[in-house]
Amino acid sequence: MIGMMNWTPPAGGVRQKSVVLEMRTLLHLRVAWSSVARGPRTPEALVRRRVLTAAKRLRKAGVTRLVVPEAFAYGEQLEKAGVAPVSTLPLRRALAADLARAAMAGRNLSGGSARLAVAGDQLSGELVRTVTELVLGNRYVLLDVPYGGDTLANQLRREYGVSLLLSPTRQQLEEADVLVLFAARTDLRRRDPAVLRLYDEAAPLPPLLLPPVLEDQMPPGLCRPQLLAVLVESGVLRPGQITVGAAES
Repeated sequence: MIGMMNWTPPAGGVRQKSVVLEMRTLLHLRVAWSSVARGPRTPEALVRRRVLTAAKRLRKAGVTRLVVPEAFAYGEQLEKAGVAPVSTLPLRRALAADLARAAMAGRNLSGGSARLAVAGDQLSGELVRTVTELVLGNRYVLLDVPYGGDTLANQLRREYGVSLLLSPTRQQLEEADVLVLFAARTDLRRRDPAVLRLYDEAAPLPPLLLPPVLEDQMPPGLCRPQLLAVLVESGVLRPGQITVGAAES
């Protein structure tokens, strides 16, 4: 079961429970919802104790993964209770082509001249989908994978009549206008910020937007990428319903 945690502000002198656990439904997805009392003057030691209490109750209810509040700094308490924050990596990979196009738009790059490079340690399904989407809309797409690149290039040429540039040099990867990394590459030296690190939970993401009818149903105060990752994973939301906005400068 998936859990979600949010902060409950002080109730203006009215006595309130410090931790409340209940079942809620979000877009047809049933989740365990924990509300933790926290105000601007709540001592940090007390917040930590409350988070630990909430995490233990969530774990007892069957929760192993949790959507945390924005700017959450209590991972140690979750770990003690055997609960982990939801991973955003599957969402990042599902949106990789959209993230690359958003990076291009932010730099005023066109599909006819921009050089896009995709690198990974294996030819995964997410990587294949990303490369296919990018090569259909961009003239210069480079692919660096240890194996399987030839097969994919032949398939794309046969089905769509498009070309894929294989086995680029390190210099070509470093000089690409947008570099999409499905795995870490410590050998590359990039001074350009247009690098999408799809393996890094801490890498910043641009705004991820939903249609108004769905946006109105989103609970405020939660880590947005984690929330969307859960909804996509559960099937109540499709990656195509998410619009990647312009990166904040």
